[in-house]
Amino acid sequence: MTAPKILIVFYSRNGSTEALAKAIAEGAENAGGEVRLRRAREIVSAEVMAKAPGWTEKATEMNERYPMPTEEDAEWADAIIFGTPTRFGSVTSELKAYIDGLGGLWFAGKLNGKVGSVFGSTSSTHGGNESTLLSLYNPMAHLGLIIVPLGYADKALFEAGTPYGATHVSIHDTVSPNAKELEVARFQGRRVASVAQRLTTGAEAFFN
Repeated sequence: MTAPKILIVFYSRNGSTEALAKAIAEGAENAGGEVRLRRAREIVSAEVMAKAPGWTEKATEMNERYPMPTEEDAEWADAIIFGTPTRFGSVTSELKAYIDGLGGLWFAGKLNGKVGSVFGSTSSTHGGNESTLLSLYNPMAHLGLIIVPLGYADKALFEAGTPYGATHVSIHDTVSPNAKELEVARFQGRRVASVAQRLTTGAEAFFN
């Protein structure tokens, strides 16, 4: 049985979304998935980044840990999981720029039928976690992804996260994801890998 190929593309500035991404990757790998973990790159100038203390340094550190996502990554994957902090109740421009760059694959129909899922974080309570995740459902539908939410399919969802995807509130970057939030993230990785496995196995059985 072929291992499902899971692409996790995220943007993170201060580490909250990165922590969720790593937990999702762990869950997917534990479910037998082959994972590529990628960080979307900044699209603003170095001068703009320098105005936010620590942004340049943290971006450099994370970019050394994670490759930049490419079109080839998306074409390779059986499932794509997008992760983003909230920016004014919606997706970051960094992650959206990567999604917008998938137009060639979209036009060729090469993303149709892949699994899609989302996760995110915000700095403040009621800062837009759910609206951000839902805003990502729109481009995912246009790309032809089969959207996989979490629902309440695991008991951890009754204590953390959302039915749309794993989430975290960092309280202005003073709090890291807790055990329950990471448990939800690991479940998300397992769930997506399981769905992708079923879809790819079904396709192999159908065409062979």
